[in-house]
Amino acid sequence: MITPKYIVKKKRKKRIRNRLRSMMVGTASKPRMMVTRTNKYLYVQVFDDENANVIATASTLEKDLKPNLKSTKDKDAAKLLGKVIAERLKEKKIESVIFDRNVYLFAGRIKLVADSARENGIKF
Repeated sequence: MITPKYIVKKKRKKRIRNRLRSMMVGTASKPRMMVTRTNKYLYVQVFDDENANVIATASTLEKDLKPNLKSTKDKDAAKLLGKVIAERLKEKKIESVIFDRNVYLFAGRIKLVADSARENGIKF
């Protein structure tokens, strides 16, 4: 029996996600910053895994960010998203995080989010 391609991809992503998550745990002092990418938008969430809290979120879907963007999925949007999440973390007095790239390669928009957050004062 031939397994459909989408099932193979889903299993592969689940295996990668589990492997990465077994290596990193966010704490209150050093939370985990996870980036999620879709075809239309980018999302960033900062987690405290010990207490199961979401500390901060940002996405290109927000009404405050949309007027500043030409597109919600390009490289400029990724840079702005990194800057916004860095500002929100600084408000909560968080200086360092663990970067969780999720199942995505550390390239393109994911890397731009990370680099922009670094430029704005967040340490990985």
